[in-house]
Amino acid sequence: MPASTTTAPAVLSAKALLLDMDGTIVNSDAVVERCWHDWAVAHGLDPEEALKVVHGRQGYATMAILLPDRPMEENLAENAVMLARETADTEGVVPIGGAPAFMAALSTLPHALVTSADAALATARMTAAALPMPEVRVTAESVQASKPDPEGFLMGAAALGVDPADCIVFEDSAAGIAAGQAAGMRVIGVGPRAAAHGPTAHVLDLTAVAVTTSPDDSITLTLETA
Repeated sequence: MPASTTTAPAVLSAKALLLDMDGTIVNSDAVVERCWHDWAVAHGLDPEEALKVVHGRQGYATMAILLPDRPMEENLAENAVMLARETADTEGVVPIGGAPAFMAALSTLPHALVTSADAALATARMTAAALPMPEVRVTAESVQASKPDPEGFLMGAAALGVDPADCIVFEDSAAGIAAGQAAGMRVIGVGPRAAAHGPTAHVLDLTAVAVTTSPDDSITLTLETA
């Protein structure tokens, strides 16, 4: 289903929510752009073009797209360096609009973090944004394949004991939206990057999402769609 183009509220229900981190609940764009700008320049690439493929993917997967002839071993080694730099740099990392209230509303409900960041980077950014870390989380170390592969979201659903069709994904990037859809899940696109990639519904930020529970314990989301 294409992204909604109306401002009428949309109502969706699910048994569990799977949350991307960067661009979805945490605004880390300043760090991402600093680090990947420098990396692109160092490799003789156009930083603006590089940033078009960075979001949503693990770093080694981004490098493989941008430097297709380079051995994967080099991408993996350089990705470790990039992760260390990103983990140490939290300047400008803040919550996405509405994220604190949204996460508080989910505190007792089935939800998981599914991020392309590794555990150290996820902890650094969630801490910098003063957001609670979900008890269930799927990080880079957990999976064999980066988004847009659906592995991470399927692992999140399995960890929560919920059928993929009963999950709703929150994502901001093309790779993440594609991963959620490939997992057979509905996807709520968050922020300006998401609108062009066909999410089930699109919101400008998390202030547009109200979370309630139904008598059958399902999660009801009321969205002011963008």
